[in-house]
Amino acid sequence: MTPSSDLPAGASGDSEDAAVEPTPPLRDEAIVPGSAPAVLPVQATRKRPRPGERRVQILETLATMLQEPGAERVTTAALAAKLEVSEAALYRHFASKAQMFEGLIEFIEQSVFTLVNQIVERDADARMQVHKVLAVLLQFGEKNPGMTRVMVGDALVFENDRLTTRMNQFFERIESQLRQSLRQIAEGAGSQTPTVDAQAQASALTAFAVGRLQRFARSGFKKSPTEHLDVALRLFAA
Repeated sequence: MTPSSDLPAGASGDSEDAAVEPTPPLRDEAIVPGSAPAVLPVQATRKRPRPGERRVQILETLATMLQEPGAERVTTAALAAKLEVSEAALYRHFASKAQMFEGLIEFIEQSVFTLVNQIVERDADARMQVHKVLAVLLQFGEKNPGMTRVMVGDALVFENDRLTTRMNQFFERIESQLRQSLRQIAEGAGSQTPTVDAQAQASALTAFAVGRLQRFARSGFKKSPTEHLDVALRLFAA
């Protein structure tokens, strides 16, 4: 159940969290295609975070808790206890738990699509674009297990429906990019129906990637989403 956007009656929150200024989103290291994907940064915990650090710390802790066994659903009470603050202190930085998940989704979008855009700009080979985009997506999930639960929706089951919609749109963007590259491949191969061929392949490859991420999350992060990836992609003749 999503908590109210208002502070509990009579709650003042932790003094260290009063009047904290807005902070930038989770940071992402500069990465070039072919290198390791972004990993949610982990900061050293301070008893008195500097202004602006608490918001980032809340998101980092939420992501970490999501990768623990059986933690598909994290309550604000459990999150506050992990941070050793009151729930009122959480609401000084986020109006609701849904906004916390939106912060995680923003990090996923920024991290993955920054790399996807670099791949498209730097690699003219459409076939390599397809392989690298899928590799980046799956590697990101592998490096960020808690985020994977958000990506496949397991962590969003009891949350606001707009979060699931936004995550669905993320995969639609992935599919759209694959479709553009696959159309180039189909045209180069002399296909009479390049658009139809690209749509079918992009849909299948996106479903494959989502399935790999789901298997990773539901195996307790034991089944690597990148396992035998090159062999699997050859089966799609992409």
